[in-house]
Amino acid sequence: MSILVVGSVAFDSVETPFGRVDNVLGGSATYFSTSASFFTDVNLVAVVGEDFPQDHIDFLKSRNIDLRGLTRGQGKTFHWKGRYGYDLNEAQTLETHLNVFETFSPRIPDEYAGADFLFLANIDPELQMEVLDQVHRPRIVACDTMNFWISSKPEALKKVIERVDIFIINEGEARQLSGEANLVKAARKLLGYGVKTLIVKRGEYGVLMFTPTSIFSAPAYPLEEVFDPTGAGDTFAGGFMGYLANTGDSSEEGIRQAIIFGSVMASFNVEDFSLNRLKSLEYREIEDRYRSFKAMTHFQGLPLAVTEL
Repeated sequence: MSILVVGSVAFDSVETPFGRVDNVLGGSATYFSTSASFFTDVNLVAVVGEDFPQDHIDFLKSRNIDLRGLTRGQGKTFHWKGRYGYDLNEAQTLETHLNVFETFSPRIPDEYAGADFLFLANIDPELQMEVLDQVHRPRIVACDTMNFWISSKPEALKKVIERVDIFIINEGEARQLSGEANLVKAARKLLGYGVKTLIVKRGEYGVLMFTPTSIFSAPAYPLEEVFDPTGAGDTFAGGFMGYLANTGDSSEEGIRQAIIFGSVMASFNVEDFSLNRLKSLEYREIEDRYRSFKAMTHFQGLPLAVTEL
């Protein structure tokens, strides 16, 4: 089943303690699409500028990402510049140049409107609502957001949450949006906004999933080398949604498996700058790491030999 994603395609300039890159391919929709393309067909809606090079277009096409929804505006491509310290969980934004993204108004091609799965990447919640009004009842709708929209447009964001099935957010944003310091209390409050499943990204501490009746915890994969966490959350979302679209299984068990596949994809993404690791990634590596996740988290049930003292 196909996925429709609406978000940003951008240039990133990133500095970490382990290196620096300038004007490399980035953007929420780019990371999401590349990750999801390992599992299913992806239709991308975004805008780039006149300076966006053909080799980036060629790469996206090589991943069988449909680009009929990618428009080229007059001006420069969205550019983000940031820096990470040794605490790779938080980025310091140095510069943000919206450029053509500032006037982005997503128009969903007729061929995309019937997509089975929709992911609303990190964009203005009012634009997310416009997208929801243009599609025909997808089976699963998921969305992401960020602290800027939580601060500036909380009511618009809450209206979007009412219309999605899965809300993906990081730990700090969950506390910010809910006004609750305790993460479990924050999750319960966010579920009260109408979303069926809440997924909280916790960086190097993994992922928590909350439903009205259950909690599921998945660790992050332990890595010896982490070069660049940029796009890890979007890569997670791409693997997560890609697996759901591949299997069509939206049961709680299916969502739990999708979380592990998302975590697998994010773990590969941080091993190099930009999308370099995903460009060299092969599907057998994804399967091998999924098996490693399972082995790492498996334990036996309560032993029958244990008796109460």
